[in-house]
Amino acid sequence: QVQLVESGGGLVQAGGSLRLSCAASGNIIKFIRAGWYRQAPGKQREFVGDITSGGTTNYADSVKGRFTISTDNAKNTVYLQMNSLKPEDTAVYYCKIDFWSGSVWGQGTQVTVSS
Repeated sequence: QVQLVESGGGLVQAGGSLRLSCAASGNIIKFIRAGWYRQAPGKQREFVGDITSGGTTNYADSVKGRFTISTDNAKNTVYLQMNSLKPEDTAVYYCKIDFWSGSVWGQGTQVTVSS
């Protein structure tokens, strides 16, 4: 069973950037889709963006043009580059990878954007 560990979260000022990493304990080369989600206090978890094994990306309107998802199969890692951060981006960010055998979630990493 693949396990995912997110890192790279932290405190940043509005307008700043962060890069989140989602490292898999096993090989992800046969993944179907890798996605990022976030959950702000008192709100439901929401979709941020995802990437297919073929490299097609899809983003929520709220982050389009600011966030970029990429993968490094050699490192079994999925990245979320976040630029032009806004206070409303504050949330716990989770990665999820879909395999043919099922989906795996990471434990989350906190991102806080100060105004």
